Amino acid sequence: MESFPSLTVTQRDQILVEQQVFNIYKAFYDMPPSSQSLMLELQRENHVEYLTNGLKHLGPSFCVLDANRPWLCYWIIHSIALMDEFLDPELEDNTIDFLSRCQDPNGGYGGGPGQMPHVATTYAAVNSLVTLGGDKALCSINREKLYTFLRRMKDPNGAFRMHDDGEIDVRACYTAISVASLLNILDDDLVQDVGNYILSCQTYEGGIAGEPGSEAHGGICQFVACGIASIQYEKASTSSDNLFIRYTFCGLATMILINEVDRLDLSSLIDWVVFRQGVEAGFQGRTNKLVDGCYSFWQGGVFALLKRLQSTKGEQSVPMGDGEDSGAGSPQTTASSDATGAEGLNEDSSQAGSHFEQGEPHDASCPVVVENIDHNSSKRRAKVEPLFNCLALQQYILLCAQEPGGGLRDKPGKSRDHYHTCYCLSGLSVCQHSWSEDEDSPPLPSAILGSYSNLLEPIHPLYNVVLDRYQEAHEFFSRS
Repeated sequence: MESFPSLTVTQRDQILVEQQVFNIYKAFYDMPPSSQSLMLELQRENHVEYLTNGLKHLGPSFCVLDANRPWLCYWIIHSIALMDEFLDPELEDNTIDFLSRCQDPNGGYGGGPGQMPHVATTYAAVNSLVTLGGDKALCSINREKLYTFLRRMKDPNGAFRMHDDGEIDVRACYTAISVASLLNILDDDLVQDVGNYILSCQTYEGGIAGEPGSEAHGGICQFVACGIASIQYEKASTSSDNLFIRYTFCGLATMILINEVDRLDLSSLIDWVVFRQGVEAGFQGRTNKLVDGCYSFWQGGVFALLKRLQSTKGEQSVPMGDGEDSGAGSPQTTASSDATGAEGLNEDSSQAGSHFEQGEPHDASCPVVVENIDHNSSKRRAKVEPLFNCLALQQYILLCAQEPGGGLRDKPGKSRDHYHTCYCLSGLSVCQHSWSEDEDSPPLPSAILGSYSNLLEPIHPLYNVVLDRYQEAHEFFSRS
C-alpha cells in the first residue's frame, strides 16, 4: 500500500477488505477437511441465544434506536423463524402486546409506544406480527385504520411519504405497498401513479435510486444509518451506505406488487445487479462501494424476484456459461471448486456478469399477473438458473460474516448486530433455495455449502417473511 501513494481512501479501504477476506479464505483452504467442516457450520444455537437475549433485554446504549423498536423486533423474530425456531409463549405474548402499544389510534405503527406512525416501522411491525402468526398476532392489526394511514401518506405525485410531512422516496413506496398487499388492503387508489415515480428513479446504470436524480442503490430500510447503530452495536459499521432498506430491491418488488414491472428496463437492471457481486464473493450496495453482508439479501433478493418473474412468464433458463453445467452458481460445482482462493473468486465473479448483452430489448408482451407472483408462484416450478454465484456467497456469509459466538456482521473487522444477522440469514436462505424447482422441494445437498443442517427456511422474496408464515397470513387476510 505504501508503494501506491496516489490511491484514494476508497481504493485503500477496498484493498484492506480484500486482504482481510482473502486471508480468511486462505486460512480456510489450508485447514484439514475436518476443520473446514466446522468452519462452514451455521452456529444455530449460538445465533438463537444471541437473538433471543436481544428480544428480552437490550443495554442502555440502544436508546439511540428508541424510534426503531419494531425494526429490532422484526430483525430478531425473522432471524429466529429462518432457523425454524419459535419464541416461548410468554415472550411471544409480550412482543404482540408491545407492538399493539406501538399502533397509533389513527392507524399505522410508530417506532415505540406513543410515537408518531411511520410507514417503515409499520412495515417492520406488520412483518413481525405475520412472522409470529396465530390469531392473536394477526387480529391485533387494525387494517381499516392502517389503510386510512396509508391513504394519508399518499402524495399527489403517486409516491408515499414516510410520515406526516416526511420524506418521499422509494423506501416509502415499497413499505406502503408491501404492507397493503400483505394485509389484503391494496387497491387502485393506493397503486395510482406509484409506478411512474419508481420508473423516474431508475438510473442510467440500470439500478434504482431512492429518489429521482440520485445514485442507484441496492436495498432499503429506515432512515437511521448503521453509523448511529455503531454506538450500541458493538462498534458496528459506521458507513452511511448501510441504510436499513435498499432501493433497487424496493423498486423492483413494488413494481411487481402493483403489476407494472414490465415498465422497468429489466435488462439494464440485471446488468447492474450482477456486477455488484465482487471478488470477495459478497455483494456491494453501490458501484465502487465495499462488500457488506446485508446485501446478501438486498441484492440476492433481487435475483429471487427475477427468478420468479421468469418462471411466471414461462421464459426459458438463462445460461450462465458455455456448457450445460457451467453456471456460476451451479450446485453441480463442488464446494471446494466453487469457493477457491482470491483468483478463483475473481474469475467466478467476472463470469457472473459477462453473459448479458447491454441494451437487450425487454419483452413487455407478457404482462405479469401479480397474484401469480404474490402467492401461487411460490408453488410453481422455477426453471431459471441463478444469475449469481450462490455457493460463493454462502462462503462469504459463513466464513466472513458469521461470528462463532452468535450473530452475523457486515464484514471482517466489524461486529455483529441484529440488522446484519437478519439480512445475512435472509440472503443465505435465498442462496440455498435458488436452485429449487419449487418451494415444496427441498434443495439438493449440492446447493448447500457445508452440512445440510445449515439449511434455512425458504422466504417469500417480495416481503422477506418465511414462506409458511406468509401463507398463513395470506389465507387469514383473504377470508377476513
